[in-house]
Amino acid sequence: MERYVIAILVDNQPGILTRVASMFNRRGFNIDCLTVSETEDTRHSRITIALRGDDSVRSQIIKQLRKLYNVREVKVMEHGKSVYRELALIKLRNDPETRHDVLSAVDIFRSKIVDFSPTTLCIEITGETSKIEAFIALVEPIGILEMCRTGVVAIERGENCLNSESGL
Repeated sequence: MERYVIAILVDNQPGILTRVASMFNRRGFNIDCLTVSETEDTRHSRITIALRGDDSVRSQIIKQLRKLYNVREVKVMEHGKSVYRELALIKLRNDPETRHDVLSAVDIFRSKIVDFSPTTLCIEITGETSKIEAFIALVEPIGILEMCRTGVVAIERGENCLNSESGL
């Protein structure tokens, strides 16, 4: 099963996210992660969905999404032609025995400490999903107390835009 990232440009109106998520539910498709935010034009929102499936699943999802009311554009964010990023906040135990290991991992993964207390460290890390997962695997033995992740966001490289006025 291949992982796909799909960007959906929708009208920024109440209920559109429910319609999109319901379509996935009705068809039995599982969403790995989902992010939503306004675009540069406040009339539109961008929904980014990551999921696993084969080419027929991807094709079916795109066809069904394009049929939904208030969906302006649907685009598969292709590897190599798109930039993918994710954000994670990870709270770790802060003790003298492991502090050096945590600081080394923070430096190696180019992440940063955003909160420091006598008993905990909160790390912010951004990058591709594989980078986030590698960092998590490295610090897991230290003791992850809490973690939250944004899910994947993606944008095409170069001049291509997900924009209903661009005609793409």
